[in-house]
Amino acid sequence: MRIVLKQFSDIAPLARTSKRRTARPGEEGFTLLEMMIVLVIIAVIAGLVTVNVMGRPDEARATTTKSNITSINAALKMYRLDNGNYPTSEQGLKALVEKPTAAPVPGSWATGGYLSAPALDAWQKPYEYQSDGASFTIRSLGRDGKPGGEGVDADIDGKG
Repeated sequence: MRIVLKQFSDIAPLARTSKRRTARPGEEGFTLLEMMIVLVIIAVIAGLVTVNVMGRPDEARATTTKSNITSINAALKMYRLDNGNYPTSEQGLKALVEKPTAAPVPGSWATGGYLSAPALDAWQKPYEYQSDGASFTIRSLGRDGKPGGEGVDADIDGKG
């Protein structure tokens, strides 16, 4: 038991005499003022980014529509590989979602279809689709829904 007490008595003085460590140059922390300045700068930058992004929703929709047209082009090409021709103008893009019943009825239509939902542009308007069976044209009329236009009102075309 003496050994245990002696070991404890050797440790006790160390606990009572703990020194506070002083920071060396370059190891100091940030002050509250410095932290506040950094937070204000981050908030200003975030505000500028938000204003620039939020002010362009129609440009984002135009980009989304272009991307969707690329996906529809790929689905139409898969349809043609399976069936030998593109859906007719009368069958429309609906032929990518549901098996057409009007002539020419596809012989090898893919189970589950080629698209999961009817094709709508980013403004929730249907695409214009024209096909003679050997080639096709897809068009979104843009934000205004009218032929022609400039900027986000311009038509967005895809051909195959």
